[in-house]
Amino acid sequence: MRVAWWVVVGFLGFSVGEIPYSGPLLHAQIAATTDSALEARVRAVASELRCPVCQGESIQDSPATLAQEMRTVVREQLAAGRTPEEVKKYFSDKYGEWILLRPRPRGWNMIVYVLPVVALLLGALVVMRVTRRWARPEESGSVSAQHVDTTTPS
Repeated sequence: MRVAWWVVVGFLGFSVGEIPYSGPLLHAQIAATTDSALEARVRAVASELRCPVCQGESIQDSPATLAQEMRTVVREQLAAGRTPEEVKKYFSDKYGEWILLRPRPRGWNMIVYVLPVVALLLGALVVMRVTRRWARPEESGSVSAQHVDTTTPS
């Protein structure tokens, strides 16, 4: 199959013209992409760690100085190549397991996972028994209207 040389040259000319510039701007874009990926990982791990100062919040949401320092440690460890699980283990070894917003389901922590299910099942059982009582007709103490003779003797 013969292809005209001007088609090949034209195709190559348009293709070469579309190659992006790979100067400092492209390297900055690649660095920004990796930085944003790192920041997303930092946010994910930081949202799972409890702030020791304001204990109802994660270190991601807390404005406390200690929380900011902890986020910096998370960022440094993730940038060094540690996995999110290794970072969480580092903090739980240092502060104890209470630092995790979602504790691991083992030992006494199982209560956190089991108690709501048990309470829900018990609540359903109570509701079921109460509704059965309401639906059941009362058997004693009432006389039915069918058994009452309303005719008067003549």
